[in-house]
Amino acid sequence: RVVGQEKIFMRVGRPSVELADDALEFPSIIHALDFAAENVPERIALICGENSINFVRYRRAVSGMATMLSKVCSLGDRVAVLMDNSIDMAIALMGSMTAGAQIAPLNPSLTERELFPLLNDIDARALLCDAGSEQYAHQLASKIGIKHVYSATRDFDIWAFAADENNRLPSTLPTGDMLAAMFFTGGTTGLPKGAEHTHHSVSVYAPLIHALWKFRFDEETILNVAPMFHIWGHHFTLVFPLYLRATMVIVPRYSPKLVLEELERNRVTIFAGGPAAIFLGLLGANSIENTNLTALKYSIAGGSPCPEGLLTRWKKRTANEILEGWGMSEGAPINVNPTHGIKKPLSVGITNPRTEIDIVDLDTGSRVLPPGEKGEIRLRGPQFSIGYRNRPEETAAAIRDGWLYTGDIGYFDEDGYLFLVDRKKEMIIVGGFNVYPREIDEVLTNHPAVAEAATVGVSDSFSGEVPHAFVALVPGVKVNEEALITYCSKNLVKYKIPRAVTILETLPKKGPGKIDKMALKTRAATY
Repeated sequence: RVVGQEKIFMRVGRPSVELADDALEFPSIIHALDFAAENVPERIALICGENSINFVRYRRAVSGMATMLSKVCSLGDRVAVLMDNSIDMAIALMGSMTAGAQIAPLNPSLTERELFPLLNDIDARALLCDAGSEQYAHQLASKIGIKHVYSATRDFDIWAFAADENNRLPSTLPTGDMLAAMFFTGGTTGLPKGAEHTHHSVSVYAPLIHALWKFRFDEETILNVAPMFHIWGHHFTLVFPLYLRATMVIVPRYSPKLVLEELERNRVTIFAGGPAAIFLGLLGANSIENTNLTALKYSIAGGSPCPEGLLTRWKKRTANEILEGWGMSEGAPINVNPTHGIKKPLSVGITNPRTEIDIVDLDTGSRVLPPGEKGEIRLRGPQFSIGYRNRPEETAAAIRDGWLYTGDIGYFDEDGYLFLVDRKKEMIIVGGFNVYPREIDEVLTNHPAVAEAATVGVSDSFSGEVPHAFVALVPGVKVNEEALITYCSKNLVKYKIPRAVTILETLPKKGPGKIDKMALKTRAATY
């Protein structure tokens, strides 16, 4: 097949394109920062509100951060980061990795109950925070025994680091096989687990995705709204822009009005929107009608599927297509719709270089299925996690004979385009965030009035899905649905709180006492 002057050879489940001719590969993303600082020192690297920093000052700031952390951290220690998106957070993450530590970025909106098991798992040497989470960070550190807490502006000043011309990167930078990061995802028990990544599995993201998303070196301005504690936000704020030597516009927290203002003000060329809810929010904002988006060349999505109507509306308003891609906390990229070549709406595109994908039968996971047949997706490639921290059994269940079994169900068409259909797991995706029903159920059953609980995902035009919980009460005890939602709000981050709680006399069962989730999903759809 020839598209323009480019030949694209489709082979189902195997890469159809190679790395770009001008592809660079770095042992770590720190090496990419060093390269950018040497080659385009005065180019603006990061913008956040009225603040900005060029590549040479970016390198100095990262160096200063690394020097500070090296006084308390040894190679391989872990550093937890509890911050909102900002230039401070970018420096904190990059500086920690430069010091040879493994970063563990965390959502500062999580409740104490949610953060405790994560921090126990991390066993961090240091905890980095910002002014907004400083009091919370000290409280957590005191209870869990983290000795070193550093707060932006109070304990470290990235602008002072950036101004100090004596700040230099360490003479020895991390090697590709060293641990670089962990991103938390759900486990088979519903408890989060840290997917561990090496410096190579992080840095190889950039040349792999650049083979299909052919953005320009030294020219692009990217805006990303995803939080940096998420693999999409981390890779699209730190990894890919450094590789491209692009200007990265950081938005502290998602607000449709703010995003539209920043897109126009900075003449953004690439909008890394993420899940469908982000695009829906922008299209629903009154100010979009008066926003100049003529500089925008590409809009890219991932984290949750985009409905066909959304794709049509976005193209009509912005004159550019949403290119959907697929990744996961265990590794990214996997598949993307290419900037150059055929794009298929509702598909997550074609396979990235050096990546292999099979659709296998659901029973054994070993029989490879032909195009058109639905089955579990398994993957392997250099960008994937080496396993889950402190979870040997879950690592062994997910990674078998070098293949990562995703639990997702999909199929390839005859052209080698992958379509995601369903999830083998019961996970709910709310605006790009993974929500595990069991966690909500456990919170609800801790309420003295609740005997049983079961949560299911229901379709939502804005968030993709939302949780809907069903409960049966302890005999003789009364509570209303609003009180149960309020109880959840005290124990769960906002996107995990059930949109509705329905009280039933008994929960439907099938087999030996197993709750019938399908019956509940059917019932939830009628509300």
